[in-house]
Amino acid sequence: MNSPQTMQRDEVLRVKLELLQREHRDLDDAIVALHTEGKADQLTLRRLKKRKLMLKDEIQRLSDEITPDIIA
Repeated sequence: MNSPQTMQRDEVLRVKLELLQREHRDLDDAIVALHTEGKADQLTLRRLKKRKLMLKDEIQRLSDEITPDIIA
């Protein structure tokens, strides 16, 4: 059975994961909006895309930490 600390840690990780996923979606929406409106310069788009990739990596890391690979 999981200890209370483990449950709290998992809950914190899940909340953080949800926030990162929301930020990732928001960045995606912002990139699409700026691109379609043609109002963003290449540097701004590059920075947003880079931030989005960093978030994707962090989301994957947290997902792996929450549900580790178990080979049965």
